[in-house]
Amino acid sequence: MTQSPAFSFKDLSLRTPAPLLATWFGAGLMPKAPGTWGSLAALPFAWVITALWGRPGLFVATVIVFLVGWWAADRMAKTLGLDDPGCVVIDEVAGQWLVLLAAPPGLTVYLAGFLLFRLFDILKPFPVSWADRDVKGGLGIMLDDILAGIYGGLILLILTALWSL
Repeated sequence: MTQSPAFSFKDLSLRTPAPLLATWFGAGLMPKAPGTWGSLAALPFAWVITALWGRPGLFVATVIVFLVGWWAADRMAKTLGLDDPGCVVIDEVAGQWLVLLAAPPGLTVYLAGFLLFRLFDILKPFPVSWADRDVKGGLGIMLDDILAGIYGGLILLILTALWSL
């Protein structure tokens, strides 16, 4: 798919649920590195959710964001005429939260989790690359970040066990 030449991000209303959630409250509309901004924007939400409801609460929130993201990402892809619009960052939120489930909250852990998630999201080792390339629609947009989050979470678990981050 290609972007319609008549489309402008000015036409994108954050007053409707799909764009608001898909861009994670506008974080995905940053002009450079929207995925990084989406991952950063996920961190304070994860901190608050974990502080209020613990890691079980963050797990439930991750599942909810994945399901809502599937819908919102699919809507945005269709609206924008793109397979994986850069402004859609709710997938980064779900993947980032999945990494953070691996360890208790702390500044060092969150920084390590952020860096690990971005690394695997950018490098896309198999099966992340497979999901990114072959799974279409909202599910494909979300799935590659979930898989990158699993890689990041496993490495974060190992790091926290070895060095007590």
